[in-house]
Amino acid sequence: MKTIDKDVLAGYNAGIEKGRLHKGLGLIEFERTKEILLETLPPTPAVIYDIGGGYGEYSCWLASLGYEVYLYDIAEKHIEMARELEKETGCVLKTASVADARSIPRPDGMADAVILFGPLYHITEYVERAECLKECKRLLKKDGILYTANITAFATTLKYVARYDLEPKLDDDDFYNSLVSTVETGIHTKKPMGLAYFHKPDEIRSELTLAGFTDIDLRGVIGPCWMLRNLEEAWKNEIKRESIMRVVRLLEKEESLMGLSTHFITISKKRNAR
Repeated sequence: MKTIDKDVLAGYNAGIEKGRLHKGLGLIEFERTKEILLETLPPTPAVIYDIGGGYGEYSCWLASLGYEVYLYDIAEKHIEMARELEKETGCVLKTASVADARSIPRPDGMADAVILFGPLYHITEYVERAECLKECKRLLKKDGILYTANITAFATTLKYVARYDLEPKLDDDDFYNSLVSTVETGIHTKKPMGLAYFHKPDEIRSELTLAGFTDIDLRGVIGPCWMLRNLEEAWKNEIKRESIMRVVRLLEKEESLMGLSTHFITISKKRNAR
């Protein structure tokens, strides 16, 4: 079993994830993902495993709602930060432990839902991602729900098209060739992500199906709203914030635009043997 890229792990252990969901595109990602979770999760006090859950933004929020939440992450710093967030928010997690997403120290069939918002874009080899999904299936109860987060293979290209006037990297042949490689292979090597795997929408559907999941519901949780200038300023205005979010909701399941969303999630169910 291979671990994630050492530079990526070092970055997480340096605390670079802190606050990401409270600025930039993270604002849209966090808001819409929470809405989707509220719409689709089983009622409290269901058991949720937040695997690769960082320092517990989703875990603590869900625990505050009355869910029984188990947080696992590969970065030791994230678990330290999760304990701090528990104290800050007053939430209570059942556990916050260091673990690899492909090997979670819990018995079979105990989770009503598994949240996998990170591991699939840090595990670059298909065989290893398949192992991760197999582990999620093992952990879930009959008809349990799996949530995954993925970054689209077009994310970096879209970013630098939008920033061309400020940062004309598209003029550089080496940089352009790296974009071609990411689009064609899914392998991303540039900062700030470092070595990562970016999916095409049909690809994650196929991986989930092969792993034994069904009823796959894919949502583009950013949609085209990454193109907005001065997002953080607009977000401060309640009317503008809702205007942005209703566009995201309107377009998130539109197949012809799915690749335009830099970030997407899937919702699927454990397929049980007959």
